[in-house]
Amino acid sequence: MLVAAAVLTACAAVGPNYERPAGAVANSQVANGPFLGAGNAAFDPEPVPGDWWRLYESATLDGLVQEALVANTDLRAAAGNIERALAGLDYADAAKNPTTTLLATTTYGRRSAEEELRPGKPLSNNFVYGLGAGVSYQVDLFGQIARTIESANADTGAARAAYDTTRVTVVAETTRAFLDVCSFGREIAVAERSVALQEKSTELTRTLFRTGRGSTLDVTRASAQTDQVRATLPVLNAQKRVALYRLAVLTGHAPEDFPRAVQSCDQEPHLARPIPVGDGAGLLRRRPDIRRSEYELHSATARIGVATADLYPKITLGASIGSVGLNKNFLDTDTLKFSLGPLISWQFPDRSRIQARIRAADADQQIAFARFDGTVLNALKEAESALETYARDLERRALLEAAREKASRAAEDTQQLFALGRQGFLPVLDATRTLTVVEQSVAAADSKLASDQVNVFLALGGGWEDSGRPR
Repeated sequence: MLVAAAVLTACAAVGPNYERPAGAVANSQVANGPFLGAGNAAFDPEPVPGDWWRLYESATLDGLVQEALVANTDLRAAAGNIERALAGLDYADAAKNPTTTLLATTTYGRRSAEEELRPGKPLSNNFVYGLGAGVSYQVDLFGQIARTIESANADTGAARAAYDTTRVTVVAETTRAFLDVCSFGREIAVAERSVALQEKSTELTRTLFRTGRGSTLDVTRASAQTDQVRATLPVLNAQKRVALYRLAVLTGHAPEDFPRAVQSCDQEPHLARPIPVGDGAGLLRRRPDIRRSEYELHSATARIGVATADLYPKITLGASIGSVGLNKNFLDTDTLKFSLGPLISWQFPDRSRIQARIRAADADQQIAFARFDGTVLNALKEAESALETYARDLERRALLEAAREKASRAAEDTQQLFALGRQGFLPVLDATRTLTVVEQSVAAADSKLASDQVNVFLALGGGWEDSGRPR
């Protein structure tokens, strides 16, 4: 029987074997080539390292990322999804194994005379027992079981890729939250220096007014400008606090249990080298959402075979042995029985419904293919957009830095002219206001660049390698 099963199982599985469709976007030359924005001096064509956050050379950041990878709740949920997928795979794989049954009964009763074809001769009451054991094996003649296992394997791969996607996001958002805390701390420091500068200017105005060289209007204007700059502090402090709360939750803690050591950070770490970005081919290999989408396409393709196999007969090989009789004749020769043979089932009336299920499986495969292409295109768009945004923001930061130097010189010049009595106080206020605005703009630009860097790494899909994910 086992030899026959092996021969029958050797038949080819129905339905298409999975191969990435030739027309897939992922196969195109343009998708695998260099990025359009990678020629900027801010980028390096080297591949993205898996531990890209270590490029910041911050032990504090590294510690926070490691803590998030252990305690983040989204990662724990993603790990649970892997376990569920593995359970589904084990369930599908179990269909390859023989099924065994055991039976043991004992009853007290009487069979009818008619049942025994002995009318008019009632039978006596007796204790009757039954013992039996059986084994059955479904021959996977047309590969339905194999396709089911193939689909479950692909679903497991998709769950692992989903875990990696979550890991990439957790690493990026933890890094972003840390950089935000430090960036807002720096912006607060800049705002406090601006307030101090404005207060100094206001005090000078009061002194000049007392000596008869100024007016109450000058004092009022200077005081109002000071209050305007001071008004930015509550917003910045709130934003820093919110970033601390985000960081706490990302690392598996309640908001109030945020890392106190990070609270005092007022200067975000900077990259000491251009950002390594690789190319499109590396992106397609690295982005876990692309892997997940292709696994889903593979699973959908295998399910076509599962549905198609229902068009053909199912063969089950079985054998059983047992003993049935009166209790007093327990295991006598006359009570023994056995059976051996195949069972063939074929559902002819359901062919129209089976064909409908096949068409539905084909449609699911086409949907999965479209989503796969869409995922690839979106990944390329996100990468190019992140590179372009970072490059342009770098240019903006350079222009703002030049503006700050000019505004600083203008403020110094107007202060000197005012001190010499060669101009009024209004130009001083204007120059000071301009310098304050530009310095705040530079600080905000630095914060934007820090966030842009995280967006680049997130779009490139780094941070999941050697993830230590479940099985």
